[in-house]
Amino acid sequence: MFALRILFTVIYKGASGLMMILRPIQQNDYSALLTIAHESGHGFTSLPLNEELLQKKIDHSVSSFAKQTSQPGDEGYLFVLEDSETGEVVGTSAIEAAVGLDDAFYHYHLSKVIHSSRTLDVYKAVDILTLCNDYTGATELCTLFLKDGYRKNCNGKLLSKARFMFIKQHQARFAETVIAEMRGVSDENGNSPFWKWLEEHFFSMDFPTADYLTGIGQKVFIAELMPKYPIYVNLLSKDAQAVIGQVHNNTRPAIELLKSEGFTFNGYVDIFDAGPTVEAKVDNIATVRNSHDFIVEIGEQTGNTMVLLANDKLENFRATVASMSFDERAKTVVLSQQVADALQLQTGDTVSATPV
Repeated sequence: MFALRILFTVIYKGASGLMMILRPIQQNDYSALLTIAHESGHGFTSLPLNEELLQKKIDHSVSSFAKQTSQPGDEGYLFVLEDSETGEVVGTSAIEAAVGLDDAFYHYHLSKVIHSSRTLDVYKAVDILTLCNDYTGATELCTLFLKDGYRKNCNGKLLSKARFMFIKQHQARFAETVIAEMRGVSDENGNSPFWKWLEEHFFSMDFPTADYLTGIGQKVFIAELMPKYPIYVNLLSKDAQAVIGQVHNNTRPAIELLKSEGFTFNGYVDIFDAGPTVEAKVDNIATVRNSHDFIVEIGEQTGNTMVLLANDKLENFRATVASMSFDERAKTVVLSQQVADALQLQTGDTVSATPV
């Protein structure tokens, strides 16, 4: 039960005094996670509507935080965002330390081939999609979801950026390359234009079913039924071609945030809905690169710069966004007693900080 006492906390306190807390998921968060899985809808593969698998995700996360390791493995770190006034869990985000080590991790890679003939004076570049496992061993950012009523203030940034601070403080646990799969285009019924074409020619199951099977770990059908040779994009339907590398409307804020952190799209797309996968080297992520260590002083916290703060602990890792005076050239930062307590810091301790 010791692992249940692990705390990872991110706090945002607005003008109303409302406090949002991001922490590791605990066993008693199961019903809240099930609710989020329902609300997230089709295309959110990492939270399948399967009670047994959701419970296993919680168990795996709890054990991952308690595990002692110096290299990325099968660890999965799952966080929930809690409204401190109501106790309601309103969002979730996660990190997978290294993907594809146990189950194959598939993508399509979008590239070009040249068809040319000097005799006929023909030169044509053609886009192709090739099935691959190129991201095997990479660290994955995943399971980012925030309820509608809470998509405001700094809540979305907390869910995403706090993970970078955790990676920075415990970099040996993660790979050099960090990726994030973005949800692709699908309608309100979960129908994907890209999958519709694949289904017609290679599969006999709809997109929600294929998506669900992948989420629960049944991926053998991918290797068995996916075309083994590159797919010529110009042979796809016009609707399927139009969504390659495009994101779902609900995912636009997330991909824009990641782009601002230095993530780039290098032609890898999801094999079901053709949503883009973006990547970055850890040292090139803005939050990682721009954060510095400061000595903590306790006092009156003034100023209006929104700053992301984090301690350097593992099981008791804390991070918070606070409005304060901040000078990147200084050696110290002044924290209120409330913020220092939330971060489990005392005068003289070290805190890592960067402007949001």
